[in-house]
Amino acid sequence: MASKPPKGDPVQDAPKVAEPKHSAAGLTAIGHSLRMAHRQMGVKRTALTLLSVNQKDGFDCPGCAWPEPEHRHTAEFCENGAKAVAEEATLRRVTPGFFAEHPVADLAGRSGYWLGQQGRLTHPVYLPEGGDRYEPVTWERAFDIVAEEIGALASPDEALFYTSGRTSNEAAFLYQLFARELGTNNLPDCSNLCHESSGSALSETIGVGKGSVLLEDLHTADLIIVAGQNPGTNHPRMLTALEKAKANGARIISVNPLPEAGLERFKNPQTPKGLTTGTSLTDLFLQIRLGGDQALFRILNKLILETPGAVDEDFVREHTHGHEDFAEAARATDWDATLTATGLTREDIGTCLRMVLESRSVIVCWAMGLTQHKHSVPTIREIVNFLLLRGNIGRPGAGVCPVRGHSNVQGDRTMGIFERPAPAFLDALEKEFGFAPPREHGYDVVRAIRALRDGRAKVFFAMGGNFVSASPDTEVTEAAMRRARLTVHVSTKLNRSHVVTGARALILPTLGRTERDLQDGGEQFVTVEDSMGMVHASRGRLEPASGQLLSEPAIVCRLARRVLGSGSTVPWEEFEKDYATIRDRIARVIPGFEDFNARVANPSGFALPHAPRDERRFPTATGKANFTAAPVEYPELPKGRLLLQTLRSHDQYNTTIYGLDDRYRGVTNGRRVVFVHPEDARELRLADGSYVDLVGEWKDGVERRAPGFRVVHYPTARGCAAAYYPETNVLVPLDATADTSNTPASKSVVVRLEQSATD
Repeated sequence: MASKPPKGDPVQDAPKVAEPKHSAAGLTAIGHSLRMAHRQMGVKRTALTLLSVNQKDGFDCPGCAWPEPEHRHTAEFCENGAKAVAEEATLRRVTPGFFAEHPVADLAGRSGYWLGQQGRLTHPVYLPEGGDRYEPVTWERAFDIVAEEIGALASPDEALFYTSGRTSNEAAFLYQLFARELGTNNLPDCSNLCHESSGSALSETIGVGKGSVLLEDLHTADLIIVAGQNPGTNHPRMLTALEKAKANGARIISVNPLPEAGLERFKNPQTPKGLTTGTSLTDLFLQIRLGGDQALFRILNKLILETPGAVDEDFVREHTHGHEDFAEAARATDWDATLTATGLTREDIGTCLRMVLESRSVIVCWAMGLTQHKHSVPTIREIVNFLLLRGNIGRPGAGVCPVRGHSNVQGDRTMGIFERPAPAFLDALEKEFGFAPPREHGYDVVRAIRALRDGRAKVFFAMGGNFVSASPDTEVTEAAMRRARLTVHVSTKLNRSHVVTGARALILPTLGRTERDLQDGGEQFVTVEDSMGMVHASRGRLEPASGQLLSEPAIVCRLARRVLGSGSTVPWEEFEKDYATIRDRIARVIPGFEDFNARVANPSGFALPHAPRDERRFPTATGKANFTAAPVEYPELPKGRLLLQTLRSHDQYNTTIYGLDDRYRGVTNGRRVVFVHPEDARELRLADGSYVDLVGEWKDGVERRAPGFRVVHYPTARGCAAAYYPETNVLVPLDATADTSNTPASKSVVVRLEQSATD
């Protein structure tokens, strides 16, 4: 039987710390998954739900975007996927009575963990101007309120339409269509906070802002480099692919400031070996300093150029542009600067080089550890240089693999959720729907926060997500949100963003992935795109948590009809009744989706075209893959300071906190910990178990402080520290962003550690 939600916030001021683990998954993960699922769903519902996750006739996991293999296991989910499903399919409910008992001020004092544990939202609720708590509201009145505030704007560009990665292709296409018919490209999304750097770098260099590999390529690679990524927590099913690659003879290099249990040894719970010894994954661990990845790949490129016969001269000559300028810059690389930037030794780099030269087919995978620095875009360009040198794009077992962190975040971008849309996309929309979409670029996340702060945006509408907790510079972000006239959140569960409101606020409850979607046209399904460009259907199986829930497509359609009125050229009512009609229009607007409805009927789905992968054709400005030659950068660290990265615990998915433990790193019963190398701690006179405030230092001179963190002596790279977000987002300046992509630089925050008043 499912348990009740906690009444009070758990005390987190005394986290316990043990030795970190050196393997991931196994029997422990099975037990933990089932305990959490039973706590939220009960035994019967757990079995019914988990056996449908990632199945061809089931629903796509609302967690990460890792692709499914052609042959599915009966249990095709990981520990964190089970947690994500349990949180959504929970039997706990947040009813209007809950809001009557809890004023917004009370909820604002609760932790994100407590808010999320209360259960599923059941009714639309409204916080009137001057009110102190949410109250029930009809859907009709809710849409009227949005229409009132949008109608009062001086320009459509005073409205912001944010998207979370959970949103389906169908809902995302409708959402951007509504915003553009309204007259704005203000479509910030969670990609702006994570893989925007990847898209920026890849679009320029290979012509497609997505990865160039399929799941089968990982299985056949000779060498896989996993950089700035912790798949054991963030993408656990990736470990199965790495295990299969190892069985086929691949070698794996891990590049990370922290050792991570999942990359050390994987105990696959689907196999007898996995329940005992497991599989050692990493052949070489390069414990790199934060922000040193560009320097590492630049020195590797220098060494490849200096090795006779190492460059694929035919590929470079036929398929690339800019090699001469790149080669000149690479040959000038300085060894001393490289060793300072990376924290590695010549021996480390030499071993890595030998493994590269012994491998014909190489894949480089990465995640936030590479994308959230000031110089993230040139870092990823340097990875492309590395792969181009030896022809490792456009053939089996080789390529770029940015691993997306949320289930349909890549699909949302494909559907047009982008503040800087391509002219060809806007032309296609205009031709299909008969209105002229705006051409001026809109706001990304950082620019949207500035617009709210400065009074240039007045309405904030979020399709899923937890914007306040996901964004940088927490105090600035929250103050900006409170300046809005109206904040609206389409959500399944409570989160921090619901209690940091504009003058008026709405929470609109929606169906989850796990739930059946019945419309006037019959039972519907939606589609998603995974991290490798595979598109497939997702069909919920559970009865909705409440009869008051609307699907995301239905919410967009009804909102559009109310706001745009009879003058709209879009058949919103038709789209709400039958999602197949949405897919018909997608097929006519977005290349690669031709005959969408017929192709998605294939239980395995279909792969979107990818010119570099499929044809070795590079749709860039030069018509070829572009080498680049940016100066090497790395963060400078003043004496007595540490370089902090924000990261997730194992009981966490993005901003959703499932529990208070980080099993693999040895932390239980708390989240306010900071991992510091023992030698750095000794130099700073910080005992293990002492308490410190983390104080950010940046060029604006503003003091940003995160108080009360327990020091944990931990084998991270020297000079580097780590702590969990969203608690440390307060330390990330709004204006500290990656060049080109404007992604917050959350992985290179200069901090000093001061003795805490709580010590």
